[in-house]
Amino acid sequence: MRVIVFGATGMVGQGVLRESLLAPDVTEVLVVTRTPTGVHHPKLREVILADFSDLSSIEGELSGYDACFYCLGISSLGMDEASYTKVSYDYPMAAARTLAPRNPDMVFIYVSGAGTDANSRIMWSRVKGRTENEVMETFPNGYAFRPGFIQPTHGARSKTGWYNTAYALTAPLVPFFRKIAPGQVTTTDAIGRAMLRAARTGFPRRVVTNADMH
Repeated sequence: MRVIVFGATGMVGQGVLRESLLAPDVTEVLVVTRTPTGVHHPKLREVILADFSDLSSIEGELSGYDACFYCLGISSLGMDEASYTKVSYDYPMAAARTLAPRNPDMVFIYVSGAGTDANSRIMWSRVKGRTENEVMETFPNGYAFRPGFIQPTHGARSKTGWYNTAYALTAPLVPFFRKIAPGQVTTTDAIGRAMLRAARTGFPRRVVTNADMH
């Protein structure tokens, strides 16, 4: 498989990138990024994109791929709806609309989160729900992945500083969380393996929950 990763420098993206590079059936990983990942691997190729709302400068690089793992995201804390929509709707839909005509059979996976709902009164949930729906309309093989609590593994770190502090503080409690709510806890590497599984074989449901990933 040849795969594209958006958001490879974020916590989830780091896990997805790692698992993609480890997978023996993945022959090439193209990372679309603003800043280099710092990862060096014979399978890995990176293209720098300054504006994620306009992929015209790199569209010639985007044909012939089997899957796209869209992991680029941002915390909604302190953001107004217009600014959050730009990152969580405009950016992924620019990628989807550019990739779809060039890769019509592509599996496109958009990472949203548990609680996403296009009809929600909660801003982040409503925005991401709209994106989920349009991704699945754009791609016959489009999926929305909704992880719950994510434990970073293999050195993955969030770009949001207070997330890292929160993960460090809650790390001792993760075994307890897994015991009382196993369907709500996952890891960055598990998400990556689940995405690769969906890319290989598809999945019966297009909205993939935390429990489904396991």
